[in-house]
Amino acid sequence: MSNTAPSQPEADPPVLEMRKVSQRFGDVRVLHEVNLTLEAGAFVALVGPSGCGKTTLLRAILGTQPPSDGQVLMRGRPVRGPGPDRGIVYQRYALYPHLNARDNIAFGLKLHHTTLPGRLLHPLRWWRKRRAFRAEADAWLARVGLPDAGDRYPAELSGGMRQRVAFAAARIMNPTLLLLDEPFGALDEATRESLQRFLLSCYAENAAARAAGTHPPHTLLIVTHELSEAVLVADRVVGLSQHWNWRAAGHAVCPGATIIFDEPAPVFDAEGHGDEAAL
Repeated sequence: MSNTAPSQPEADPPVLEMRKVSQRFGDVRVLHEVNLTLEAGAFVALVGPSGCGKTTLLRAILGTQPPSDGQVLMRGRPVRGPGPDRGIVYQRYALYPHLNARDNIAFGLKLHHTTLPGRLLHPLRWWRKRRAFRAEADAWLARVGLPDAGDRYPAELSGGMRQRVAFAAARIMNPTLLLLDEPFGALDEATRESLQRFLLSCYAENAAARAAGTHPPHTLLIVTHELSEAVLVADRVVGLSQHWNWRAAGHAVCPGATIIFDEPAPVFDAEGHGDEAAL
């Protein structure tokens, strides 16, 4: 009988790793050696003063603006450009005004799974796929609380409804990581609170998946100016700032913003009760 112990399966690499990421634009230094790791199911809030480089950091993760130095890895693979494993919801509703809510949500599936020549040369096949894409979009409309809004155009939706459609359009692509760039900044207080509770319901889905021994469906990095919002919806708060003791580190001028705070936070459920397990 062999005495060799059975090998253990290797753990999945983190969803996101940023290794000493720095960004410069000519003589302007924006980010300095940012190190950040997100595991699957994490809800991380990124806070910091205006102009500290939060959006620049998101662009590095998206792959639309590669860093000057350092590495960005998704599941252990270097980010070379945009990809379907990363989705983003912006502050200003990134919806096509000529498409209704259903077709806005299904648009990403159309681009990812079909081509223009294929749609023109095989109309019956395209019709079947389009019907399937729209059915999936309707399912997402129901998940975000808008089951009857499929035929309505962005101009006919409130700001909060548009953000829910934008969230569904990002999530329908099943990204490994969803980025939220101040998604509630342009909303009134009541609508903001409603959407914060929607994010909490996503966190609850993660908790249910973990309890069932399955993979948590949502991994989020949310940029916000509101510290109260960060503590409310995230299980971890990361502070990015250019105001750190860079002189003591031997720099003649500020080399850019870096992470100065990274701590867990309690997540509150839909009734407002703290999740002490997150502390």
